[in-house]
Amino acid sequence: MGAATSRPNAPTKGEQTRASIIDAALSLFEEVGYDASTMRAIAERAGVSVGNAYYYFSSKEELIQGFYDRNALQHEVRALGDLDGVTDLVERARTNLVAWVEENAGFHEFAGVFLRTASDPMSPMSPFSDDSAPARERAVEGWRLVIEGSDAEMPEAIRDELPELLWLYQMGIVLFWVHDRSVDVAATRMLIDRTVPMLMRAVEFSALPMVREAVTDLVTLIADLRRLQVSDS
Repeated sequence: MGAATSRPNAPTKGEQTRASIIDAALSLFEEVGYDASTMRAIAERAGVSVGNAYYYFSSKEELIQGFYDRNALQHEVRALGDLDGVTDLVERARTNLVAWVEENAGFHEFAGVFLRTASDPMSPMSPFSDDSAPARERAVEGWRLVIEGSDAEMPEAIRDELPELLWLYQMGIVLFWVHDRSVDVAATRMLIDRTVPMLMRAVEFSALPMVREAVTDLVTLIADLRRLQVSDS
């Protein structure tokens, strides 16, 4: 007999309560809008007291951050399963993005609500905010796994900075997805299918002097921007 297959631990009562509050909030956002959804209404929808809702989430913004964190974890789990056995860099990048689209299919109708708030650079819901750091870092690490699990060769400096560059590319895909009204977001899927090969081929050809210089300049820019943001914070 083979070794017993390990199973994930069942969610605790607290984790179940957090999930119920997030799900209740999302359904209310869809029905009445983000601004009209109060913490009291969210608590009532979740079947918990207002005090209990505030115990887990001090505000609607923190609640959304809880959704971001949960969503990032669920995307990671789905992507890792879909990536198993795939070594081609183009296919790995495409698979990672498609996994995100499919994981978020149920949230597409009210994604614009999040976008309006997240587009404010001072909002804690901004994907670049300190509050969003856990979800952002998980997504960047996901791209690092995409690269490390591929058979593509590239200069070490590019390999180190590429995950964050790919996360920024993903943010562009997400913005397009929010505005996509095609059936089953077919336009977003086409955008992924058409742009991933172009971007990944540039990475794979980065060993060539002319291409390497351009890609290196781009990843260096990302690193310089990050250092500037840190120094100004």
